[in-house]
Amino acid sequence: MALATEIRNRIKELPEGKTFGYKNLRIAKEDYATTAKALERLQKKGVIKKVSKGLFYKPVQTVFGELKPDYSELLRSYLFENGKRIAYETGTSLYNRMGLTTQMAFRIKIASRGKRIIINRGSLKADAVKSYTEVTDSNYEILGLLDAFKDFKRIPDCSGAQAVRRLSAIVKKFDEKQTSSLIKYALLYPPRVRALAGAILENNGSKLKALEKLKESLNPLTIFKLGLKENDLPNKSKWYIE
Repeated sequence: MALATEIRNRIKELPEGKTFGYKNLRIAKEDYATTAKALERLQKKGVIKKVSKGLFYKPVQTVFGELKPDYSELLRSYLFENGKRIAYETGTSLYNRMGLTTQMAFRIKIASRGKRIIINRGSLKADAVKSYTEVTDSNYEILGLLDAFKDFKRIPDCSGAQAVRRLSAIVKKFDEKQTSSLIKYALLYPPRVRALAGAILENNGSKLKALEKLKESLNPLTIFKLGLKENDLPNKSKWYIE
C-alpha cells in the first residue's frame, strides 16, 4: 500500500477536533518528507487543518460551520512530549480555575523543568517558567497548587485572607496520600511556601508526621511577612508568619 494511502487511512481513524502529529500517524523519520507532501495535499482538500509546524487536526463540521480544537486540546500538544507530560499551565489562568481570582490572563504561563515553552499562536499565547521538579501526570496538579502558595501575595484581586480560605478549602479535601504528596513537593519550594503550606495543613487539623519536616526545614530567625491576621490563620506565628 502506498504511503499516502496509509496516511489517509490512519487519519480517518483519528477523532475529529483532536490534534495529531507525525508520531500519531506511526510514520518513520525517513518518510517524513513524503508524509509532509501528503499532508499538504490533504490540507488543500480541507480534510485536515494545520495548527503549527508538524501539528494538525481534523475539523469538526457543525451546522454553524467548522469548529477548531478547543483551548485545552491546543494546549495539550505543548504539555506532552512522546506521550509523557513535561509541563503544566500555571499563573493567573490556573488560579482563576482554582477560584482564587476572577481575572483572566491574556498570556498564560507554562511550567516545565527542562524545556522553555513559549507560545505565540493566534489567541494562544504563553510564557515559559521553570518548574521546581520534573513534571509528571501524577504531580502536576500538586505543583500548580504549590505555585498558588508561592504567588500568594501576587494573585490578582485576591486578599491574603481570601487566599487562605480558598487554599484551606482545597487542601481540606485531600486524603492522606495527597497531603503527603503536597508536603513532599513543598520541600522543593521556597521557605515561605513551606511555612504557609504547613500552617494551613496544621490549621486544617492534619496530624501527619511529615509536617515536622516542613517545620524543621524553616529557619526560626526568618519571618515571612504575608500580611495575615490572627483570625486569618490562628497558628501563623508558630510557622514564623506575620
